[in-house]
Amino acid sequence: MLALHGVTGHGLRFRPLTEALPHRRWLGVDLRGHGRSPWVPPWNLEQHVADALGVLDDLGLDRVDVVGHSFGGAIAVHLARAAPERVRRLVLLDPALGLDAQDMLETAEETREDESFPDRESARVAKAEGWAAVPAELVEAEVEAHLEQRDGAWRWRYSRASIVAAWGEMARPAAVPPAGLRTVIVPATKADFVTEAWLADCRAVLGDELTVVPIDAGHMLYLEQPAEAAAIVERFLDA
Repeated sequence: MLALHGVTGHGLRFRPLTEALPHRRWLGVDLRGHGRSPWVPPWNLEQHVADALGVLDDLGLDRVDVVGHSFGGAIAVHLARAAPERVRRLVLLDPALGLDAQDMLETAEETREDESFPDRESARVAKAEGWAAVPAELVEAEVEAHLEQRDGAWRWRYSRASIVAAWGEMARPAAVPPAGLRTVIVPATKADFVTEAWLADCRAVLGDELTVVPIDAGHMLYLEQPAEAAAIVERFLDA
């Protein structure tokens, strides 16, 4: 299971799924510009795909199941299109692709502003407010795994420049998984990333190979509803 996180994230965010499905081998990578991976550009979809394939090559893995959340879902789709022989099945958790260009411009401009905290507790409180529906223990896990002291303040462990670039990548026209690839899409009903038009395009290409299972949650659906998300993934993989 190659797990690809979204912007501002890191591989350890998938821990609730890995703990719920421990009999599967999980590879939770940090995307370029995030966590403990290199932060140097480029930060486009093609480079993220190349990085993911490099991980598989280094580990000698010819074919894997791929799980992608948010921007990681966009990377997962482009990975499947670029190297379909390397992807066995595709799990897309509220994927973010084909988003409105004007919205992405405004979001990117907002992202340019510095975000830092005087201490760990301030960062934890801010994250808890932003993740109101996420259990407190997962907020604490996020602080432990992803917060560091840098440049005289406490900051999340990612490059803000890479995040600005990612919003632009998500404004690209929405790609769909290649024909013949078993895919499950899990939209978050309390978010607006997955459109009906894109789902229709996916159905037209994938037909019976596509399963769509919404979750009544916000965009961080696999943290808000980890047991339900894990059950969907397990049913799909066991079908």
